[in-house]
Amino acid sequence: MILTGNEIKAQIGKNIVISPFDDELLNPNSYNLRLHNELLVYEEIVLDMRRPNRFRRYTIPEEGFVLNPHQLYLGRTVERTETHNLVPMLEGRSSIGRLGLFVHVTAGFGDVGFCGYWTLEMFAVQPVRIYPGIPICQIFYHSLSGDITEYRSDKYQDNDDIQPSLLFKELHETKDRQMRLSFGQELSE
Repeated sequence: MILTGNEIKAQIGKNIVISPFDDELLNPNSYNLRLHNELLVYEEIVLDMRRPNRFRRYTIPEEGFVLNPHQLYLGRTVERTETHNLVPMLEGRSSIGRLGLFVHVTAGFGDVGFCGYWTLEMFAVQPVRIYPGIPICQIFYHSLSGDITEYRSDKYQDNDDIQPSLLFKELHETKDRQMRLSFGQELSE
């Protein structure tokens, strides 16, 4: 089940933290999150999953910043969130989607226990001007059934900035584990 806006507000300080929280951003079954004033843009022509990719940081001025098609922009929310005993989900607002702006490419699904800022994977269908502080997406919450294991990751948990892909860390760990397994070391540990 999805929590209503009233239930989201009732869970603030219990299972949900949204900081800063503003009643004006609360919807019937979601809460609007705002765009921070910085963006990251990868500098590589070909992104490599097995290594960190260089990026450039931009500040979104008050007069706006134009996002161009065929370019991925990483942003983040102004709000820091923390969720326990619920699954946080991120989705674009319909008003933003109607401008041809996607706020996440695939990562709209959060994990129970996630704490931090949401990194937005923004992609524009056509040029669109964005502004800092604009309510750009919405967070909503699903209830859970069964035993809960909270998200614990050194990659993205408790972040305080925009997070470029850290998949290379996971791939290195997997490669190291596969090598240990091939030599039988994992089985004896």
